[in-house]
Amino acid sequence: MEISIRFTCFSLCLHVFSNVCFKSNGKPVGMLYPRDSESRSLRHLDGMWNFIIDDSATRNESFVNQWYSNRLSKVGDVIPMPVPASYNDITTSKLVRDFVGWAWYDRSFYLDNAWSNERIVLRIDSAHYNAIVWVNGQEAMSHEGGHLPFEAEVTQMLHLNGENYVTVAINNTLSPTTLPPGAIQYKTDPEKYPSGYFVQNLQMDFFNYAGIHRHVTLYTTPKTYIEDIDIITDIQGNDGIVNFVIYSGGQADLINMKVEVVDKENHVVATSNKYKDTVKIGDANFWWPYTMNYSSSGYLYTLKVTVTDVSRGTVDVYRQPFGIRIVRVTNTSLMINEQPFYCQGVNKHEDSDIRGKGLDYALIARDFSMLKWLGVNCFRTSHYPYAEEIMDQADQQGIVVIDESPGVGISNEDNFSNKSLKHHKAVMTEMYQRDKNRPSVILWSVANEPASNKAAAGPYFKEVIEHVRSLDTTRPVTFVCNQDYNTDVAVQYVDIILVNRYYAWYSDVGHTELIQLQLENDLRHWYQTFSMPVIVSEYGADTIAGFHQEPSFVFTEEYQREFLHEYHKAFDKLRAEFLVGEMPWNFADFMTVQGITRVVGNKKGLLTRQRQPKMSGHLIRDRYTRMINGDTCSLK
Repeated sequence: MEISIRFTCFSLCLHVFSNVCFKSNGKPVGMLYPRDSESRSLRHLDGMWNFIIDDSATRNESFVNQWYSNRLSKVGDVIPMPVPASYNDITTSKLVRDFVGWAWYDRSFYLDNAWSNERIVLRIDSAHYNAIVWVNGQEAMSHEGGHLPFEAEVTQMLHLNGENYVTVAINNTLSPTTLPPGAIQYKTDPEKYPSGYFVQNLQMDFFNYAGIHRHVTLYTTPKTYIEDIDIITDIQGNDGIVNFVIYSGGQADLINMKVEVVDKENHVVATSNKYKDTVKIGDANFWWPYTMNYSSSGYLYTLKVTVTDVSRGTVDVYRQPFGIRIVRVTNTSLMINEQPFYCQGVNKHEDSDIRGKGLDYALIARDFSMLKWLGVNCFRTSHYPYAEEIMDQADQQGIVVIDESPGVGISNEDNFSNKSLKHHKAVMTEMYQRDKNRPSVILWSVANEPASNKAAAGPYFKEVIEHVRSLDTTRPVTFVCNQDYNTDVAVQYVDIILVNRYYAWYSDVGHTELIQLQLENDLRHWYQTFSMPVIVSEYGADTIAGFHQEPSFVFTEEYQREFLHEYHKAFDKLRAEFLVGEMPWNFADFMTVQGITRVVGNKKGLLTRQRQPKMSGHLIRDRYTRMINGDTCSLK
């Protein structure tokens, strides 16, 4: 990226604050996903917004001139911008595509008078990276980090009998203490660069898409409302055990609680009148991955919570889906509901043409159709938390999720600072808040490919992992490693080993005959050193769809197929011992920054960016289908 204007010290840092609140038991208060009910209404503010970038030399003129105090159309030439979507690929402007700094959105809206006696909340499901939000010129909230929701009550800021407007400023700058980290580099050679010339250096291998990526929602609750729900399940024989805690907001001392567990056929199978209780469901339907139990795969119950008081009757109703399942790791197995689970996986990205990382229901439907076509039963949210609508489909369709933080590219010494550590723990807290009740989520991954061979990585990841365990004792915790077994200093703290390997691609390129020897020796070293099960969380080779050559040659479809096939031979041998999963990189081709090693993006996909299969997609489909049918042998 090349922009010949100066960017002064990150003004975004002056505006960001933490929104994490805590319960009396010391655990964080979550944000329930907006759902309508008998007591709640919601309205998405999706659509075409006004958009303008602050491309001033300092990137700070918009704050000096208080753009938030009036409509953006008054401060400059706005263009229409879709929400949700990344802004980068919408226009034909290189400046917009590669922009680093503050980008501004606004739109107007009106409210129904029926909302006049309600508590009104404004929520943004994801804005990348830092965001500040104003309602009618008043600052309502701010948030540090992309990919996760944030919200605030805005009741007193709104006009019920007139026009309202919401303004959102987003800054996509990555610094040494953001997740993912990055750095601004100034080019100072006056014979090569104009004064103030800078570039944003990235430490991850995907495009730094920016914008309002998911829904913007206004929703109502009563003044006394259900604030949060914790659900932890267990299994006793054929019975399901449901432990729950309900948290209420507002005038909480005046309420009564009614809790019902409702099955798929809308039958009430358990009840309680306590805010904290344990109920038993006899002969329960457990949540299973679809490859393990077709009759009960993706089975979800609903915890229906009704809050009442003596004078007003029903006050608030909320329905929380959940599944009954347990997860456990032995030194050789990954267990779901006490049955061994093998991850027939892929890694993904939220990435597609034009919309970038923007939420798209058609794309979600296509992706899950292709996941099932491939025979995939598990994916990793590489390298950040995915949209809740994606996670809903994983819950409902019985596909396991390794839920990963945006901690990708933690490689430099200044990425391990106390400030970075504090932010990393805050991000993990927000992830837990959002996804704690999801049965599809069986592992937390706190990072991808950090420099875990550096001395600072040991205490850093020990603290991050222990923090996650303090929030959730029901799921294993890990990170994805690409270091060597004898130099890594952080894997000792995880519950299961996830390792990325690219033999015959990033080393000994073209020599597929070496893959089995190198891979088997390497994986055995990991297991012998740490006595934990292993998932090969990445392996793959770039392939340009339509490139063919015999004998195989790098970047051809034949080479990618041959490459994967050699890995599979080693996997089939080690599955009988300690290997519990394999995850090709990647599900589909995706965009990266410009570079001489990337031809319009990363091409390691089994599918093209348009979700059409390469030869490798058919190979994985055949392999995973055989595994589902009980044939563990690699294809001949």
